[in-house]
Amino acid sequence: MTEKLVCGAVVAALALGGFGLAQAQNGPPPMPAPLIDYHPTMSDLMTAYVQPRHIKLGLAAKQRNWTYAAYEAFELRGAFNRIQRGVPVFEDHNMGELIASTVTPPLTMAIAAARAGDAKAFDAAYSEMTKSCNLCHDQFKKAYMVIKEPTGNQFIDQEFGPVKK
Repeated sequence: MTEKLVCGAVVAALALGGFGLAQAQNGPPPMPAPLIDYHPTMSDLMTAYVQPRHIKLGLAAKQRNWTYAAYEAFELRGAFNRIQRGVPVFEDHNMGELIASTVTPPLTMAIAAARAGDAKAFDAAYSEMTKSCNLCHDQFKKAYMVIKEPTGNQFIDQEFGPVKK
């Protein structure tokens, strides 16, 4: 009678998937379809990566959260680096050269000022960086795209003030 119980348990287990044996016999799941080779446009990159970082940087600095401002400034620099790699030439302009001559100098100053917690130097650098964004837009005959310093928190689910311990 014990053999019948063991046999019954084995048959039941096999019927219920055989402890994964049935799946192993079928092989691995099929491979997903290959990803589409996606190339975001300059507008996509600016809207998705640069503009939010510019806003968050300004909001953090207004709250004098220098740790977070330094982080966002560093991330903004990274976004510009990805743009020049992803779109090296845009409308006959070398993006690496354009970024280096417009936004890099004030952004570098903003990073240094944020790391030092120097509000006056940061505010001047951030203002200059914002102006450089608009100068770049002018070069592309897109003067209607005016960037400004944020006046309110567009990221209502995030605090920008220093962390209180």
